[in-house]
Amino acid sequence: MNTNDEKESAVFSVILVAAGKSRRFIETDSNKSTVKKIFTSIHRKPVWLYSAEKFHGREDVAQLIIVVPPDDLTWFFRFYADAINRMFLLVIAGGNERSDSVRNALSVVRSNVDFVAVHDAARPCVSKSEIDAVFRRARIDGAAMLATPIVGTIKRVYNGQIVETVSRENLWEAQTPQVFRRDILFKAYEHLGNTNTHPTDDAQLVEKAGYAISVVPADRSNIKITTQTDLTLAETILFRQKNSILY
Repeated sequence: MNTNDEKESAVFSVILVAAGKSRRFIETDSNKSTVKKIFTSIHRKPVWLYSAEKFHGREDVAQLIIVVPPDDLTWFFRFYADAINRMFLLVIAGGNERSDSVRNALSVVRSNVDFVAVHDAARPCVSKSEIDAVFRRARIDGAAMLATPIVGTIKRVYNGQIVETVSRENLWEAQTPQVFRRDILFKAYEHLGNTNTHPTDDAQLVEKAGYAISVVPADRSNIKITTQTDLTLAETILFRQKNSILY
């Protein structure tokens, strides 16, 4: 088997990060609900399930893992048993920080996978074409992530007042999935060790470990649901995806 064939036959584990506390989402809920964003339904399906189904059934995905809040673990197993069994989903308890949750998931990643993709479960609108593209780039370069260039005017604000206008040149907004060769991601987490550093995404860890990461341009519709307004927007995007032959 030549190198290109090996790259094409590479297999992936996918980690869905769903262990956040959803504070901003709950705070913006006019109905004062305490339902976390990943469990909120869009068209009668929870947000996390949309994300999981984007990866389930792919020939290159050998393992699908979801990390949920420890307090929700028992309830999650009971309430979503059918989906868990249907997708052979491995459910893991999260940690205090995002990096703790991913580290917990890495402990159960199969030894025979070549790449690990980390995706926010709160990004249900990622498209198949975007997943294809970032997986393809990771196969070639070893590490890749979806991102979009910043288009708005950026202001640095302190105590409610503008202190600086920041150039948006070469600035990109990170998205997920972020995909890494297995050994790269594991080494990045070894580099993190037991420090008090709390990276906001895995690419930051991989950067600090000295690895290059390729950026794959993505659509702005791959939003992360953070507020109730985001949920309304996601409803529209998912409806259009469902009814589009381009999806």
